[in-house]
Amino acid sequence: MTYVDLFQPATYLRGPYVQTILASNRARAWGKNPMVKTAREMIIDAGDGIRLQGFFSPQTNVEPKGLVILLHGWEGSAESSYILGTGRYLYTHGYAVFRLNFRDHGESHHLNKGLFFASLLGEVFNAVRRASLLVEDVPVFLVGFSLGGNFALRISKRCSEDHIENLMHVVAISPVLDPDKSTRVLDSNWFFRWYFLNKWRQSLKKKQTLFPEIYDFTEVLSINTCRGVTEALISHYSPYKGIKDYFERYTITGDALGYLHLPTTIITSKDDPLIPVEDFYQLKLGDTTNLLINSYGGHNGFIERLPNTFWYERKLFEIFEKF
Repeated sequence: MTYVDLFQPATYLRGPYVQTILASNRARAWGKNPMVKTAREMIIDAGDGIRLQGFFSPQTNVEPKGLVILLHGWEGSAESSYILGTGRYLYTHGYAVFRLNFRDHGESHHLNKGLFFASLLGEVFNAVRRASLLVEDVPVFLVGFSLGGNFALRISKRCSEDHIENLMHVVAISPVLDPDKSTRVLDSNWFFRWYFLNKWRQSLKKKQTLFPEIYDFTEVLSINTCRGVTEALISHYSPYKGIKDYFERYTITGDALGYLHLPTTIITSKDDPLIPVEDFYQLKLGDTTNLLINSYGGHNGFIERLPNTFWYERKLFEIFEKF
């Protein structure tokens, strides 16, 4: 089922770049955050010797209504402002929260020798499954943003064959559907290209420092497009045949998702500057999946009012309260 224009922001917040930039602004995480205060670091065995870092915030004074697992976007982390803000909202509304770092995100580069690739679904799926057991006898919910939304949707699909106990609903916010297309869009915008390349280069430098016997990114760091860096890393440090082969492994357009047995909600906007909306209209989805396409919202935004009124947070609460 597809719904349109459920989100109506204030007039001064209707620009896609305003929404997108404010979504990740550090100011969003300002103030007290009881979720962070109770958080404890966990290193999760994700199978095949892979270790992933996460942060678990149990409810300390009340019985939790459920457990929410949050997945950040590419070059984000468990400390990204949108993760901290969303986690705070859900935590203060009675939910335990687990924030996962993908491989080589946040301060987790030391945990694995191999590089992060978005195609590596198995380790994220295993980490989500293990995290789902942190609180007994409560409903579990999975929420992913951008690339994390892509992971969330692939996990929802995999759950049709490989069940995760107590996982009741999956939500993908501004998910990447076609990484090839999104990379081209990103590279065509000087600001986003600069922003992501800068973060990616810092990440690669950190990895090289930790494992100098494996990695020498001297040439890679001089490349000035995200597509170029992707091609170089695939060529030198991956088993993939090329960038087309790599991107296809996590493309979820058309009927790629198939019929999702697990209730799933996709939230996106027509004005997302990174994810072309036409791919969402072409998705073939079953009646367990709701697709919410809004005219406004940018990428990961959906800010109704400043400083911290986010429409999707209330939507998450509305969905989760039904279980």
